[in-house]
Amino acid sequence: MKKIFKYIIDKFKKSPDPINEYIQNGRVPWTRGYLIYRNKYITDQINSVESLRMFNQKSIESDYGQNLDERVVEYPYLFSCLHGFNGKILDAGSTFNYEFILNQAVLCNPKTKLTILTYAPEKKSFTQRGISYLYSDLRDIPIRDEFFDCVVSQSTIEHIDMDNSIYGYDISNSANEKGKSYEYLFAIREMLRVLKKGGRLLITFPFGKFENHEFFQQFDDEMLAKAEELLNEMGEYELTFFKYEQSGWRFAARDELGNVKSYNPHTGRGRGEDGAAHCRSVCCIEFIKQK
Repeated sequence: MKKIFKYIIDKFKKSPDPINEYIQNGRVPWTRGYLIYRNKYITDQINSVESLRMFNQKSIESDYGQNLDERVVEYPYLFSCLHGFNGKILDAGSTFNYEFILNQAVLCNPKTKLTILTYAPEKKSFTQRGISYLYSDLRDIPIRDEFFDCVVSQSTIEHIDMDNSIYGYDISNSANEKGKSYEYLFAIREMLRVLKKGGRLLITFPFGKFENHEFFQQFDDEMLAKAEELLNEMGEYELTFFKYEQSGWRFAARDELGNVKSYNPHTGRGRGEDGAAHCRSVCCIEFIKQK
């Protein structure tokens, strides 16, 4: 029996809890335990009525999401907008295709019908939960006009026309030109097309100083303005901005983000001493279609 206990203790010492290891090692982004810790953090926030209320009121605690990537503000923002929703949702980019996200009340509601669109099949799917999957380019959505009550596109449009080989996709792109691509506008047009009149479009993307990181581009004010031109033609919208600083994430104003740069964890470009895990500022759009 003593040998069994010793074996268990030794095994525990060699394989500490990933979250504890992540915390004890200084909470360094993308080290062992980071994703488990981050996903738990996100789950706690979107399960909290108080947290969603604070996002609606544009007020979060001062050390919110320290050393964590932009998902910790994007998901709560999106679920604060979706609170109480039921109807047909298109996840344009497959950022809901995770069990800890699909377990949220709004997505478990039998009146909510979720369709996930991504370029190619992923390792996991949840068809047994009644979720539909579409495999297509966002610039050509194979769905009739005005089909969805809500379209959500979280940190996806910045990858359009970029080098997506990092995700295993072989799609022609112009990323190697190092300049801006405006192909994301075709994707926004398609999302607007499949959205019902009175429906809601929710989009998030990295925002600040323009940067071409090959597999994504960070939008600047000029690129956002072009998206606004499309939205103005068909409805009303509200912009929300978040900024990462050493103390964590906070709500921000559009005009303070012009020089903000992203950190690319794949190449090391843009790494700083602030603990940023990826993008340092994000734009979120909530749009209501009127035409």
